[in-house]
Amino acid sequence: MTWRREKQAMTPKKIIRNAVLVLAMLSCIFVSVWTLKASSLQLEGVRLPPGFQITTYATGVRGARQMCMSPSGILFVGMREVKGSVYALVDRDKDGKVDKAYLVARNLLCPNGVDFKDGSLYISVVHGVYRLDNIEKRLDNPPEPVPVNLNLPREMWHGQKYIRFGPDGLLYVPVGAWCNVCEKDDWRFASIMRMRPDGSKLEVFAKGIRNTVGFDWHPTTKELWFTDNGRDYLGDDLPPDELNRAPRKGMHFGFPYRYGLNAADPDFGKKGSPAAEYTPCAVPLGAHVAALGVRFYTGRMFPKQYHNQIFIAEHGSWNRSKPIGYRISLVTFPPDGPPKYSVFAEGWLRNGSAWGRPVDVIVAPDGALLVSDDHAGAIYRITYGSAPGAVK
Repeated sequence: MTWRREKQAMTPKKIIRNAVLVLAMLSCIFVSVWTLKASSLQLEGVRLPPGFQITTYATGVRGARQMCMSPSGILFVGMREVKGSVYALVDRDKDGKVDKAYLVARNLLCPNGVDFKDGSLYISVVHGVYRLDNIEKRLDNPPEPVPVNLNLPREMWHGQKYIRFGPDGLLYVPVGAWCNVCEKDDWRFASIMRMRPDGSKLEVFAKGIRNTVGFDWHPTTKELWFTDNGRDYLGDDLPPDELNRAPRKGMHFGFPYRYGLNAADPDFGKKGSPAAEYTPCAVPLGAHVAALGVRFYTGRMFPKQYHNQIFIAEHGSWNRSKPIGYRISLVTFPPDGPPKYSVFAEGWLRNGSAWGRPVDVIVAPDGALLVSDDHAGAIYRITYGSAPGAVK
């Protein structure tokens, strides 16, 4: 499928908008070229807690972004290129390494997000969502993508979308802010939206979210938790990236007026509503770490202290004097105190230079944690103990 757009009369506003679109497209192309030139994997330098190991699950997965796994164990991986592809990775002998890779979709506009439901693979593009039906049985001959809903904004800045089906059976789709920090009349921007699997009944679930590229639901409470990337150009240490909790529809998380624990933005803090009407973040994360994929650990391989705790892929800073991120962080919830934010795995950043950039995390059926890396073009597998299985 290719992205087509009807010709329209050019106005100064549209000329400016198209110029920004071209710049954003060039940035996506740069990312893909950067990926092609990524250095070799250096997993021996990745530091983990005692008892954990990291191995390579798949290589050559150019620009690997969001992941999802089908009931039969096929791992689907999206990417963010302008004419992007979607991969299917198969580990037939269940030895922890991919045996074969399939290209199941191509020439889509930044197909960053993927999720699986009722035999179909859902793929997000900048302006909406497609679907590949019966894909598990058609890896060698994939079907044409079926449009689900292609009525979302086409702006490229923060346009690459992470998608997930929630416990309510609805598909959650974010629409990032079309700016570093700004106000926008279009109510869809800076939000998390949701729709039915057929694309109908599109609505806003939460507002005031600059750019989320990862969310999950608590295994017990079913509350939505999501990361949000803070604005740029407030210095090295402001604002923090955020981990937020949205237990209900209709909440506003502050952007562009407030950030973090309800601090006022220096440019927009005097606008908007009173501070009490905005929800502060649940956990402030590192400034500019680019917190992306997030997942509650629901497997049985890791020790009990990790069960129902949150893993976050931190893609890494681009505008900080000293780089930060490029790691997997962990948020734990002690029964008698506030959440604790710590580093779980690091080593993709060495001497100020990154050889890898984690993007997404998911829990495999055997309890291993899979990590995508769009810079190295790889998928990693983090395990505990000497063999797969439950820790007793």
